[in-house]
Amino acid sequence: MTRQELINQIREKKTFLCVGLDTDIKKIPEHLLKEEDPIFAFNKAIIDATAPYCVAYKPNLAFYESMGVKGWLSFEATIKYLNDNYPNHFIIADAKRGDIGNTSSMYARTFFEECNLDSVTVAPYMGEDSVSPFLQYEGKWVILLALTSNKGSHDFQLTTDENGERLFEKVLRKSQEWGNKDNMMYVVGATQGRMFEDIRKIVPEHFLLVPGIGAQGGSLEEVCKYGMTKDCGLIVNSSRAIIYADKTENFAKVAGEEAKKVAEQMAALLNN
Repeated sequence: MTRQELINQIREKKTFLCVGLDTDIKKIPEHLLKEEDPIFAFNKAIIDATAPYCVAYKPNLAFYESMGVKGWLSFEATIKYLNDNYPNHFIIADAKRGDIGNTSSMYARTFFEECNLDSVTVAPYMGEDSVSPFLQYEGKWVILLALTSNKGSHDFQLTTDENGERLFEKVLRKSQEWGNKDNMMYVVGATQGRMFEDIRKIVPEHFLLVPGIGAQGGSLEEVCKYGMTKDCGLIVNSSRAIIYADKTENFAKVAGEEAKKVAEQMAALLNN
């Protein structure tokens, strides 16, 4: 998916919601455990219920890898279902990969060739040669970790050098030598508040993937106030608050209702 195609989807649907498919076998409704593939059955129902209200899906690889081969089969079935039935949705592999160049090349092959995903989250700590293999694929995106929503983000990301530049700012500046607004996004946690102002001074046009809305307590209004651009420039993720809103046989219907509520908030913010 190109940048313009993503922008068009946001404008047409009046939403910039990403639904996180952080599917835990221990948290899905019990009646699904009778299914041959409970994880895929859950994901399929969630996708069908929420697709009208979002522009992206973000399966977190940890939740699938924790189940070994069965988990990977569920992941592959989910991606195939999305590609076959919802081709206009942007698909993010939340994998946080990043290693020496040869290894990163294999990760890129996995997600972009074998799985046919639009994007993958990448950790920048090892530098350019750990990121550049992902940028060799036309129409694919790297989503680089910049300023995350977790408490521990302050341990390293906010540390400063002798010139007063914070580490996340260095990541933003340096990485623009590797990619551009058409193939690189950044992860910025919703809990970072007015830090979005500082980020937009460095990357005024790049899309930001924003986790932390909902269960983590981030403010959608604050994110939009300080982070939104003329092209929106945001993909805001919600996982637990949507997919685990109900544990009965009505789970998918309730998830759809929760996604619709967020989408309606987003439509209002887009019109401001």
